[in-house]
Amino acid sequence: MEFTARWLAIEDKAKFNSFICKHPKGHAMQLWEWGDIKGRTGWRPWRLAVEKDGEIFAAATILERKLPLLGTPIFYCPRGPVVDMHDSEKMAAVLEAIRKLAQKRKAILLKIDPDVSSTDQVLAGILKAQGFNKMDTGKNFEGVQPKFVFRLDISPDEETLLTNMHQKTRYNIRLSSKKGVVIRKGLREDLPEFFRVLKETTERDNFLVRSYTYFEDLYDTLVPAGFAELFVAEYEGKIVAGTLAFITGDKAWYIYGASSNSYRNVMPNYLIQWEMICWAKANGCTLYDFRGVSGDLDESNPLYGLYKFKKGFNGEFTEFIGEWDYVYRPVLYVIWQIAEKAYSGKLKGMLARMRRPRNK
Repeated sequence: MEFTARWLAIEDKAKFNSFICKHPKGHAMQLWEWGDIKGRTGWRPWRLAVEKDGEIFAAATILERKLPLLGTPIFYCPRGPVVDMHDSEKMAAVLEAIRKLAQKRKAILLKIDPDVSSTDQVLAGILKAQGFNKMDTGKNFEGVQPKFVFRLDISPDEETLLTNMHQKTRYNIRLSSKKGVVIRKGLREDLPEFFRVLKETTERDNFLVRSYTYFEDLYDTLVPAGFAELFVAEYEGKIVAGTLAFITGDKAWYIYGASSNSYRNVMPNYLIQWEMICWAKANGCTLYDFRGVSGDLDESNPLYGLYKFKKGFNGEFTEFIGEWDYVYRPVLYVIWQIAEKAYSGKLKGMLARMRRPRNK
């Protein structure tokens, strides 16, 4: 196949995004805007298009970040590249274009984590044949992106979706509405209150969260462009829960969720999920991704409650194919792995201490 690989400029943005939105494996984290957001958090975005006869058949957003001390970069392609990954020739064309940039930038490795189920052993074989190494990222949230998620086919009508949910989930959705909880799309001026409730959630459930300015950037970059929506749940005139969802093509993702310690008995989290599902359907989506859960399904796992909540909506528990590294500079890669494990070990220890039993 004759092809042309191009690293794109701003004038290519519309064509690039159009391809991402239409491709079966297009993802919000491959959008031009996602590269802009990450570009303001220490990464440098590169956008690749591989074309034949002027038509894009593969694309990728590559994020570059220099490592401290080593001074050399790593490449990361979040939930990409966007290409028919079963087509070895197309994959080879994409990887060759990225390799040439890596050589120029002196990158150590390329990391990918495709939005593909672990049952796809054909793809696993292709990645190995292309020279990728599979990484072990554990069963919780040790990886860059969640390895385990719940995904729901939302192509059936709303009544069928409700009928297929767990009885308790369906009951809580209706209870919340009956109690007077109102779900609406959040406005820019709702962000401070959303973030306040999010901070309340992080303190209750012992997890870390990004700064307020990051959420401002998410809203300002993605919502006006039509790639995200903020939702808030109000009860008695107060915001008691909020969520942020991404949307690209026929797919939607639940990304961030916040719920107040007050009024949890009116079940706003159930109703807000249902309203997001209805919103995704109204916008032509057929897949709704609840995002991360733990792969450790032992009921003693502190993260089991999150699994149980998402399972109630009748989504499919999905394990992705995981993270794969393509190594360009083997010696520096070994040094990077040692440093990453040391850092990861300290971070896991800190998170374990944070996940102490909560006061009832």
